Amino acid sequence: MNRILTISVMLILVTASFGKDDHAARNKEIVRKVFIDIWTQGKYEVANEIYAKDFVNHGADKEILFEQDQASIHGWRAAFPDIELFVEKEFAEGDFVTVLWRGRGTNTGSGNGLGATGKKTDGRGISIFRVVDGKIKEEWTEYSQLLLLQQLGLYPSQHQP
Repeated sequence: MNRILTISVMLILVTASFGKDDHAARNKEIVRKVFIDIWTQGKYEVANEIYAKDFVNHGADKEILFEQDQASIHGWRAAFPDIELFVEKEFAEGDFVTVLWRGRGTNTGSGNGLGATGKKTDGRGISIFRVVDGKIKEEWTEYSQLLLLQQLGLYPSQHQP
């Protein structure tokens, strides 16, 4: 009887751990679409498939809703038509996916308040997403805005006289 109980408990634990791995893998796949499909490839229609209607991007100084968030992405892609975002590291636990990413592009267009400078940028950022029922509900992102402005020549760097 003890042997049957032990085997049953082990099967439940193994099954539960497989479910967690599947959940994490699905959430990472959803979040990767933000960087590859939307940011890099400009497939804006994908946003309607992966974001929840009540999505909130928790910005440094204000909450940004879905429409504003997507308008911002359009603006960045207009300012940097060749923008590429790469996922360098990703971690998932529960409903949360954390991504360390790198972005590269050339500022040859205008968007999000930036005029074309013709300069290349390369920087890293980190984003945390909360994915519920296959949809992105929340996001927190940080990147060096100062580095971006310095690379564009819009703010003096330490190396300039």
